[in-house]
Amino acid sequence: FIISPTCIRERVVFNSSIIFRSQPLNNFSPPRETRETDRIIAISERELERERDRMSGMVDASSWGAALVRISPYTFSAIGIAISIGVSVLGAAWGIYITGSSLIGAAIEAPRITSKNLISVIFCEAVAIYGVIVAIILQTKLESVPSSKMYDAESLRAGYAIFASGIIVGFANLVCGLCVGIIGSSCALSDAQNSTLFVKILVIEIFGSALGLFGVIVGIIMSAQATWPTK
Repeated sequence: FIISPTCIRERVVFNSSIIFRSQPLNNFSPPRETRETDRIIAISERELERERDRMSGMVDASSWGAALVRISPYTFSAIGIAISIGVSVLGAAWGIYITGSSLIGAAIEAPRITSKNLISVIFCEAVAIYGVIVAIILQTKLESVPSSKMYDAESLRAGYAIFASGIIVGFANLVCGLCVGIIGSSCALSDAQNSTLFVKILVIEIFGSALGLFGVIVGIIMSAQATWPTK
């Protein structure tokens, strides 16, 4: 049936036409064999269509892959930029909340630690600055593309690159802000008890703040792949 469905269809149509002419329209009812053959032909044609789509590289319209391909690359770019700045600010705010509350509480007993331990708050604030810088860089990568080339491979690659860059920077800065905030909190509490521990814990805090820079570097390199098709 799959190899020559056309011949079967012609025979079925021919037989059906004979029956149609010999019976009134309101009393016409195709034989059971004819209905079964039509069903087999319909299934065979659907299977052949899917096989042609698979061989030609097309994606099933009902799959998640087709949904992602049909989303505008500008949507991916906007989401990536929003994640870059939003999640970075979330990490910075979370870190400042952790280290700031410990610093204020410990400063009640040892007011001398207030000025030195403000550097922990500055490190947390730098995380938000990383996100702002990368968001501005990603924004400059956006270019106007004709509607005929909106869903070209180059346009989709540019949108995916900006989206991935924003995710990398945003979540790297989120983890960095939490790390710096927790270490800064420990630094404030330790400095209140023993002032000689401040410099030692500060070194650890510097290494923790470098985690956000790693994400910024990789995000900028990945955003360099965002090249839009020319007009």
